[in-house]
Parts: sequence; C-alpha cells; structure tokens
Amino acid sequence: GSVKAGKMPEGEKMRQCKQEEEQQQKEEEREGLIEFYSSYQELFQFFCSNTTIHGAIRLVCSKKNKMKTAFWSVLFFLTFGLMYWQFGILYREYFSYPVNLNLNLNSDRLTFPAVTLCTLNPYRYSAIRKQLDQLDQITHQTLLDLYDYNMSLPQSDWSTLSSQRRSSRSLLHHVQRHPLRRQKRDNLVNLPENSPSVDKNDWKIGFVLCSENNDCFHQAYSSGVDAVREWYSFHYINILAQVPDAKALDESDFENFIYACRFNEATCDKANYTHFHHPLYGNCYTFNDNSSSLWTSSLPGINNGLSLVVRTEQNDFIPLLSTVTGARVMVHDQNEPAFMDDGGFNVRPGIETSISMRKEMTVRLGGSYSDCTEDGSDVPVQNLYSSRYTEQVCIRSCFQLNMVERCGCAYYFYPLPDGAEYCDYRKHTAWGYCYYKLLAEFKADVLGCFHKCRKPCKMTEYQLSAGYSRWPSAVSEDWVFYMLSQQNKYNITSKRNGVAKVNIFFEEWNYKTNGESPAFTVVTLLSQLGNQWSLWFGSSVLSVMELAELVLDFIAITFILAFRWFRSRQKLSPPGPAPNSQDNAAFQDEAAALSAPHRFTVEAVVTTLPSYNSLEPRGPSRDGEVGHE
Repeated sequence: GSVKAGKMPEGEKMRQCKQEEEQQQKEEEREGLIEFYSSYQELFQFFCSNTTIHGAIRLVCSKKNKMKTAFWSVLFFLTFGLMYWQFGILYREYFSYPVNLNLNLNSDRLTFPAVTLCTLNPYRYSAIRKQLDQLDQITHQTLLDLYDYNMSLPQSDWSTLSSQRRSSRSLLHHVQRHPLRRQKRDNLVNLPENSPSVDKNDWKIGFVLCSENNDCFHQAYSSGVDAVREWYSFHYINILAQVPDAKALDESDFENFIYACRFNEATCDKANYTHFHHPLYGNCYTFNDNSSSLWTSSLPGINNGLSLVVRTEQNDFIPLLSTVTGARVMVHDQNEPAFMDDGGFNVRPGIETSISMRKEMTVRLGGSYSDCTEDGSDVPVQNLYSSRYTEQVCIRSCFQLNMVERCGCAYYFYPLPDGAEYCDYRKHTAWGYCYYKLLAEFKADVLGCFHKCRKPCKMTEYQLSAGYSRWPSAVSEDWVFYMLSQQNKYNITSKRNGVAKVNIFFEEWNYKTNGESPAFTVVTLLSQLGNQWSLWFGSSVLSVMELAELVLDFIAITFILAFRWFRSRQKLSPPGPAPNSQDNAAFQDEAAALSAPHRFTVEAVVTTLPSYNSLEPRGPSRDGEVGHE
C-alpha cells in the first residue's frame, strides 16, 4: 500500500520520460566547435570509409574477411612505401641542382677583341746593359767548361767586361752560388765520371739552389737547352729586380716593329694600342684595349679585321732567353691581362698567318647550381692585377701572395703586392731555393690555389683557327721589299726571315651563347610529386589534405588520451599521512552532519533511470508487477 501511495500518475510519468528522451537526443545531435574521436579505431575507420584515396575503403568493407583485410593492408602500406621511395629520388634530384644547357645563336655587330703582339726578343735595357754583358761572359765561360762550346760574343762585350771587372765581382759571386752543373742520372750515380759506361747523354744538367741553412738541391733538366735557358733566366730576373721601376722603362720602337697596321681598311695610329714589356717575350703591343673607343666589326672576312706587317729580325736582343724567331700573338677580351704563356701562339717569319675567330660566351648559374663567382669578391684571394676577375688572374695572384708570405719577396713576373719588393739575391740570398720549392707545391695543388680560384659566372672566349701561306710570294717579293726599304728603311740581309704578316678577323657574323637554366624548379618538383601520387593512389591535392587531417587528428587523440591517463594516475595516487585522534573526532562529527542529504543523493541517481527504461514496453503487465510488490 505504501508503494502505491508513492507512485506517480501515469500521464505525468510518460510526459517526463518523453521530455528526457528529447533532451538526450538533442544533446547527442548537437555538434561542438572541436570534436575528436574517442579511439584510434574509430579514427581510422572513419578515414578509410570517407577518404578519396583509392584502396582505403577496402580496409573497412573487408573487415569480416581477415585474409582480405591483411592483403589490402599489406598492399596499401607497400604502395605507400614505394611512393615515398620515389619521393626520395625526386627530392635528391631536386637538391642536386641540375641545370639545362641552353645554346643560343646571336647575330649582331661584334666588338672586336683585344690583340696583343710581342716581339719574342727580350730587350737589352740601357740601364742594365752592363750587367747583362757580364752575365753573357759568365755564361760563355760556363758553356765552355761544360760543353767545350765557345759562344761567340761581340768584341764590345769583351771590352765592357775588362773595363768593368771590379763591378762584375758582385754578380760573379752570386752566379757562383747558383752554378750550372752536370749530374749523373739516378741509375749511374755510383759509376766514376771517367767510366766508359757513362756517355754524355747519361748526364742531367741543372743548377744548384741552397737555403740559408745550406740545405741544397739540384734543379735538373733532361734537356741542356732548357737548363741553360732557365739558369740564364733566373739570373736575368735578379738583374731586372735590382733596377728601380724596371717595368716602367719604355724603350719601345713601334714603327721599327709594326710596319703596317690596318683595321676595316683604315690605318691604325698610336691611340689604338698600349705598350708593355715582358721579361721573356720582349716589347708587347695591345691593340683595341681602350674601352672608350673600341673597334666593332659589322661584317666577317679578312678585309674587315686587323691586318699587321711586323718585323721579326733579332737585333741587339738576348739570344739565351729567346730561342725562336718571329712574333707571338694572343687574342683576349678587353680588361683582361694578356698571359702570353697560356693563350698565345707564334707567328712564323716569311709567312702570312690568317687567324679566324668565333666568339663564344658562357653564362653559368651561381648560388647552389655551381661554384662560379660573379666578380671575384667572394673568392678568398686578393686580386693583384688592375683588371677584372678571371681564373688565371686569381691563380697567379694566389701564387704571388704565397710567395711573399713564404719567401719574403715577390716573383718578378707577377704584380707586386703592397709593402713587398721583388726578389733579388743581393737582399734575399735564398729566394731561388724557396721559389722552386714553392713552385713544386703549387703545381701539386698543395697551396690550394686551384680550389680557391673559381670560374667566373660570365666569360667570353674566342675560338681560333689559323691558316698559313708564303708571304710575300716569289713573284712579288722584290717590289714588296723595295717598298718596305723605302718607307720603313727595311735593310735586312735575309729579307724573307725578317718580316711577317698577320690577319685577324671574325669567321662569321654569328656568335654563340652557352647559358644555363635550372632543370628542376619548385614547379617541376610539385608536378613530379603529383604524378607519383596519382600513379600510386589516383588521388588529388584534396586527398593530401585528408591525409594531413588524419595525421593532425592522430596527434590530437594521442595528447587527449595521454592527458586522461595522467589524470587517472593522479586520482589513484595513495592518500596523505593518517590524521590524529582529534582529526578523527572532527571527521566523524562532520560525517554525521552530512548524513542527512543521503536520501537526496539516492533519489537523484534514481531519477536518471527513466531515460534508459523509457525504451522498455509499457502496459498492464508492468502495473501488475508494481501492485504485486
């Protein structure tokens, strides 16, 4: 009876259950701003069921067949692995920075290059004539002692030597410290000199170089001609270094070397050339080096270039330095020094040499694509030349700077650094020993000059081809030589060996440009990545975004689960220290005071049950059960 008295009316109970069901349904249908899945399984199941990536749905629809699920799982991840392997190949190719070579053929008015012509005869400066005469006499005696060769010298040189005997002692002393000697070859060192097994060809000739600590070595050569020439050149450089501003001496005679000069059928004048002296190649003249008024060629052909008639006779020069007859010519770009040893070639006397040119420009990509330099400012070598940066300028500057640092003086063939002086064995007694040791290290790249000096990103080269013919011809030589003798006082006995002609011209109007462009840009990389993605999964950019969303959701769920685990560990942590008796009494009083709301708590819990019981069938059977209770 007490149960029935507490029973709620049927209509009100049904109304309350219905309201609770609607409220719960609204709470379930309502979406939050940010929601996450409750487990990894739910996350991957949703992804595989809804993604546009091909093959992912097979992981869900075949879940009742474990064999198919395993097969598609292996196939899916294998495909992923192969795709990312291809991605790695693409990235490696991209970061190798490959380039494409672009070849362009241009047609335009061509700027004529600079042309340097040298006499091939080192000149006897009047300031050092006496020292050179003394060196010739010492060389004469040396060749007489070594080879029984009596070198002919003019009588004036003998008189000069006798009158300057006292002043020559200093030079003789230094020459004797670096004598020219013969040395047996390595396999004949133990044989006596007068052994019949030792032939004259079994000797090596060279000169001795010693350091300040008397550590000497023999600079040997297989050819006696090379040894004598190198030995003479070594002492000749020391004589030049003793004269202040020897490189500034100008004893050139342009009219006596260049008999005729024409460009584009117009006569050249002094404003079209500059002069400098080379220690080995003599007086040199550079045409078209003035940047303010450069020559231009509008047409190709021999009549639209530079034509020179030069004198090739040796007169009052140094035969021990130059062993050839003719002239040396080099074609180079403006504002670049003429390195006659590297790019020059000789012109034969009595021959007309026709040199045709083809211009070729090279433009390289800098930065990550190559190690070229724009202007040399990023190269760790000071440019000692008053010209723009080139690789050869850098290499020679690098050697000269190492020479000054190691030997205490500068090599005469290269520009002088600030605060340094040229090597002279009166001041630097062991510079020859230091120089040849340093030269061996330089050639072996121990100094690192070839690694430090990088190629310029933009350079101009001229491809040359030469043709030769006899000049003047047998039927025209009489009147040609007569005209030269009248106009240029050409009175050489051997006329054909004393003159030569040089023609330099463009072979064609076109010039070639070799350029570089990136072979693998960012656009190319993205295109290749998209191709690989479509090949393996047949999807698009949005599919990539879905995969990125999966990764972010995976990370978020991981953090949430980790946070829940950490909170549960805190709730299960052991309580603090046991309280004392007074605290126990207070706790019991407080528990007794809070015992009254216990009924409310139970009722509150019971009130949540209808939301679950509302799904059960209702009818007389249920009321009968309640009345029975």
